[in-house]
Amino acid sequence: MSSQQQARPGREAMTGVATGRRRRRRGEQPVVPEPEFTSYYGKPVINGPVWKSPDIPGYLFLGGLAGASSLLAAGSQLRGDTRVATAAKTGALGAVALSVGALVHDLGRPGRFVNMLRVFKPTSPMNLGSWLLAGYGPLAGVSAASAVTGRLPKLGAAATAGAALLGPAVASYTAALVGDTAVPAWHDGHRELPYVFTGSAAVAASGLGLLVDGETASTPARNLALFGTGLELGAARLMERRLGMVAEPYRSGRSGKLLKAGELLAVAGTAGGFLSRRSRLGRALSGAGLLVASALTKWGVFEAGIVSADDPKYTVVPQRQRLREGS
Repeated sequence: MSSQQQARPGREAMTGVATGRRRRRRGEQPVVPEPEFTSYYGKPVINGPVWKSPDIPGYLFLGGLAGASSLLAAGSQLRGDTRVATAAKTGALGAVALSVGALVHDLGRPGRFVNMLRVFKPTSPMNLGSWLLAGYGPLAGVSAASAVTGRLPKLGAAATAGAALLGPAVASYTAALVGDTAVPAWHDGHRELPYVFTGSAAVAASGLGLLVDGETASTPARNLALFGTGLELGAARLMERRLGMVAEPYRSGRSGKLLKAGELLAVAGTAGGFLSRRSRLGRALSGAGLLVASALTKWGVFEAGIVSADDPKYTVVPQRQRLREGS
């Protein structure tokens, strides 16, 4: 097999387009006009995702909440904030359990999730994610059990550290999962989506922390909210600017409204967390708003991907534009 045959297409590969196109000489006039965008009766040109809502959006949201909560738990434990630490540990366990449940429900049978653990395939985000959840779940469980019962504190501390170590990967690997598809809004946004997902996960975990009463105990949650909101909004703006017309589903329609609402709630929840230090009701409302903001972001990204897969222009027009720029 030649080296040309062994080469695999990269991220910017253009599917269904002949790359050996003859270059037009300088001054040469085309015999026929450049073709305009058309599609066979407006039908999609790629197979859209078969993932269902609310299973997969819930899976994206809950996985992010779990991973970031483990980081919040470890940080709060180091500061001696046992109230936030315990809430974050139990929240991480509950979130990862529900996340796996949503994934299994979408797969249809629990055996399909187990089958993914029969092999280890580093090139498959789904396979790596399955192994990641399989390793993270028990650590989150031991950490939460030790915090609630007060038993085996050393083992609980070790499990908390292990869960915090895997937390960022749990919070962000789903971005690699959706970015590895042919869906234009996801595939083309593969550079920034991990940062969007990580920021959204931090927003969710900070919301959980703010829901816990205690003025001083909420300090790590406030800081995490500020970090997460800034990271999410900054990465989202960079992605929309780079994607051009493919970013339209992120700005318009139902998906655009979901994302805009999530951004507004994230900003309002973060501001409320800092302004309501002496108000238990204010902290609770801010925390709830941050949780909803993260969920709306994940739902909006999911919906944007569906829209871009259903409309063939988001696949064909950017490919033709890249061809013209390369000719």
